[in-house]
Amino acid sequence: MRYGGLVTVLALTMTGAMAACNGSGSPDPQRSVAATGAPEATDPASEAPPPPPPPAKGRTEKEENEVFAFGYSYPDAAAAIPGLRDLLDQRLDADKGDLVSSARSGKAEAAKDGFPYHAYERQTDWKVVTNMPGWLSLSAQHYEFSGGAHGMTVFDSLVWDRGADTARKPADLFTGQDALRSAIQAPFCDALDKQRAKKRGEPVARDSGQMFSECIDPAAQTLILGSTNRRTFDRIGVLVAPYEAGPYAEGSYEVTLPVTGKVMAALKPQYRSAFSAQP
Repeated sequence: MRYGGLVTVLALTMTGAMAACNGSGSPDPQRSVAATGAPEATDPASEAPPPPPPPAKGRTEKEENEVFAFGYSYPDAAAAIPGLRDLLDQRLDADKGDLVSSARSGKAEAAKDGFPYHAYERQTDWKVVTNMPGWLSLSAQHYEFSGGAHGMTVFDSLVWDRGADTARKPADLFTGQDALRSAIQAPFCDALDKQRAKKRGEPVARDSGQMFSECIDPAAQTLILGSTNRRTFDRIGVLVAPYEAGPYAEGSYEVTLPVTGKVMAALKPQYRSAFSAQP
C-alpha cells in the first residue's frame, strides 16, 4: 500500500510540473510546431498555375531601297507549326538572297549599258485556305518585277500534313497528273469559259483556233485544297496565272470545283480519309 501511494504522488507531481511549464493543462499546438520546425500547410488553390505561352505570331518582312523592294509574309497558323515556320523562313531567306544578288547585277548592267535602272521587286504573301485537325492548307501569291514592261504574278501552294509533320504539294496526294486531269478537266473548262466570257463580253468558242480560246490543263496549274466543313477537303481550287488562259490584261483566274467521286478515285489510298465528296 505504501509503495502504491508513493507512485501516485510522483505521477501527480510530474503532471502538475508539465502543466506549469505549458501555462495550461493541455499541450500548445503552435508551440509544438515552432519547437519542431515543421512547415505550415499551404493551400494548393492559392498557388496559381504558370501562364500559358503566348500564341505564335506570323511573320511580315519588308525592305525597300533604291536597288530592290522585298516583302514576304506568312500567317499565325503557319508560325504555330515549328517545322512549317522553319520551312517558310528558309524560303524567305533564299528569296531575299536571290533578289538582292539579281538586283545588284541588274543595276550594274544598266549602268554599264547607259540605261535607267528601275528597282527590282519581289513580294510573296502566304494565306490560310483551310485549317483542319490533320492538315493546314496554304496558298501564296507571288509578284516579281525584274525590268521590262510590267511585273508578273504567279501562285504557289502547300498542305502541311500534321500526322507526318511534313509539307506536301496538293498534286502529290493524287495517283498522278493524268488521273487528276481526267477527274476535273470537264468541269474546270466549263467554269473557266464562263469566267473568260464574262471578262471578254462574249462566249468563248474553244474550236475557233483563236489564241486563248482553247481550254488549258488544270493539272498543270497551281492547285489548292479547301474545305467547307473544316474536317475534310471537299473542294479543289485551280489558280491560273496571267498569260495561261488569257492575255495579260485579263489577269489571273481562280476556279473552285467540288470533290466528286471521280476525284476520290484519283487519290492515293493513304490520303482518301482526308477527303470527302460533296453531295
